[in-house]
Amino acid sequence: MSSMGRRIHRQLGDSKYLPVPASAGSFFPTASLQGTPLDYAKRRVRILHNISAPLGVVLLLPFVLVLLVIRLVQVPSNTSLLPSRNLLPNIRAMNDSIDAPFVVGCQVPDTSRPRANAVLVILARNKELDGVIDSIKSVERHFNRWFHYPYLFLNDAEFNSTFKATVFNYTESKVEFGVIDKELWDFPSWTNQEEVKESIALQGDAAIMYGGMESYHHMCRFYSGQFYKHPMLAKYDWYWRVEPEVKYFCDITYDPFLYMEERGKVYGFTIIIKELVDTVPNLFRYASGFRRSRNITSKGMWEVFLQKDKGEKESGPKTSGVGDQFRIPDPEMIDPEAMNGEKYNLCHFWSNFEIAKLDFFRSKEYNDFFEFLDRSGGFWNERWGDAPVHSLAAGIFLAPSQVHYFRDIGYRHTTIQHCPGNAPRKQLPRTPYIRDPKSKKDLEEDRYWDQWDIDRENGVGCRCRCDTDIIDVEGNDGSCIPSWADAVGGWTSD
Repeated sequence: MSSMGRRIHRQLGDSKYLPVPASAGSFFPTASLQGTPLDYAKRRVRILHNISAPLGVVLLLPFVLVLLVIRLVQVPSNTSLLPSRNLLPNIRAMNDSIDAPFVVGCQVPDTSRPRANAVLVILARNKELDGVIDSIKSVERHFNRWFHYPYLFLNDAEFNSTFKATVFNYTESKVEFGVIDKELWDFPSWTNQEEVKESIALQGDAAIMYGGMESYHHMCRFYSGQFYKHPMLAKYDWYWRVEPEVKYFCDITYDPFLYMEERGKVYGFTIIIKELVDTVPNLFRYASGFRRSRNITSKGMWEVFLQKDKGEKESGPKTSGVGDQFRIPDPEMIDPEAMNGEKYNLCHFWSNFEIAKLDFFRSKEYNDFFEFLDRSGGFWNERWGDAPVHSLAAGIFLAPSQVHYFRDIGYRHTTIQHCPGNAPRKQLPRTPYIRDPKSKKDLEEDRYWDQWDIDRENGVGCRCRCDTDIIDVEGNDGSCIPSWADAVGGWTSD
């Protein structure tokens, strides 16, 4: 008898049957165990009342699981653990004759060139410190560790010492802190404050998203027509807006400010979606009225924000996935009178990420537009956001060639994300980013980003690793990318 057989016999004794514990019920078999070790291995063990497996398989299973875990841990850093991470619609190729990605895939960051006169702007409050740190860590890891652009933090109150000291610990870049004057933050002095508060309260009663929060109305108005007037922004030409609690998925190995400058771009976005209908019931009417009163002819961007006729062909399929809050009712509910035959499709650049030339906002044309809107009272009588305001202004004043889709920048805010997919054959080895080599958390985070997603056809990203709990907004219902594609020449693949 072999040594394995002797061990089994010592454990089982000479009994013809395997002992059955009184409490085991039918879990253990009562078949004879006489025979060779191979015979024992073939004996079937009942796992559930109607499921059984060979004893050898049951004994080997723990060892197989251990080996599998070891194998997964040893996967090379330049491959993805899970090819199924990107269970997304196919990425469609877009005409790039008017607007093309600045860089497809990765490149070695060129840090020898002079920086643009640009700044990263974060509007936050002291209580948002944790979300601010999450955003800074993401921006630094994926971009600013190479380019070291300064940060400007703005608040309608003083930042406390804890906020400032903590921020300094997470970046080597220059950091400034500013307070927003009441003149820029509060509603205009000519408003009736009682009527303003009553209107905001009514929006809260009507369950309009953020409509009952006065501070949110202030923020939207500030970003619509005041932020660029802050004295601490006066010295800069470009700005990149960063919100608390945002996440970047891809490495940005080039300087977007320099590329924008060199290619004559004015405004850049990464997500374009539909606004909530009950927040802007009259915004389009005022924007369209301003445009007509100034006899402004479209340069090709205005059409991005127009509802298509029913017989007009759309550029892309509409599928579910973004959420009911972005699905719109009959456009007649937005504008019963249809301004000059035009209807708003509710599309807007999601401005919690935007890179823009500040002279665009500082121009007389833009400020005339903002003043026209401000006088209507829509920033408090309705819940106009800065995103549709910026977008309609771009539609009025800019051409598609002046706007850039940062398709390569993977980005998430709240429950919406854009995941560009990694460019095939355009990935490069990644340099670790570890703030504290003694920190277990920092080491784990860096290992996470060292295992990026698989390449995808028509992907344009660099070392992207996107979240898997939600899918890319680009090809789903609620996205306005088909309207943008029409403006720049359409799709070049299905």
